[in-house]
Amino acid sequence: MFLSAPISWPDVLLSTAFGYLLGAIPFGVVVTRLAGLGDVRKIGSRNIGATNVLRTGNKWAAALTLLLDGGKGAAAVLIANAYFGINGAAVAGTAAIFGHIFPVWLRFKGGKGVATFIGVMLAADWQAGLLVIATWLAVAYLSKISSLSALVAAALAPAYTIALGNLPYALLALILAIVIFITHHENIHRLWRSEEPRIGSGKSGD
Repeated sequence: MFLSAPISWPDVLLSTAFGYLLGAIPFGVVVTRLAGLGDVRKIGSRNIGATNVLRTGNKWAAALTLLLDGGKGAAAVLIANAYFGINGAAVAGTAAIFGHIFPVWLRFKGGKGVATFIGVMLAADWQAGLLVIATWLAVAYLSKISSLSALVAAALAPAYTIALGNLPYALLALILAIVIFITHHENIHRLWRSEEPRIGSGKSGD
């Protein structure tokens, strides 16, 4: 059994609600507006993530969005783990991803969850999280394609957790990897057709 330490249904509901509401904070929208960059949903890919924020030309805003989106995923796992244990942390981490992708504040139209996914992985297993980041950076350096980097990193995340002996979070990593692949289905089609834009091209792919 991947997940241990039984969790009650009330705790499942609380973990889900907490993780979702934390993940639903649209930091990309908040940061770009505070920085006077307008509404990030009206430029590029219309995504609220850091990659699209970068298309505003403001690297600091993109970096801050990346950190905050990753931070909310990590916070969901760490706080839920403290109150509800490892199962609650897994539930909250998953809910945070869905909160980012389907934020109630933005009529359920959010981002693709990559930064939040990385934050969740770092909090769940920091070694596996670092390997996920290293994979993303390596693929990004070689391919210059953000979506491909995310897909490869997500695909290897379950293997990293298993190799490191962290079975309690292996199922979490697998579920999140599937979610990342689903949110990137359009990117996968473009990759197959060799039409996916490269990082820094200014085109709206991610």
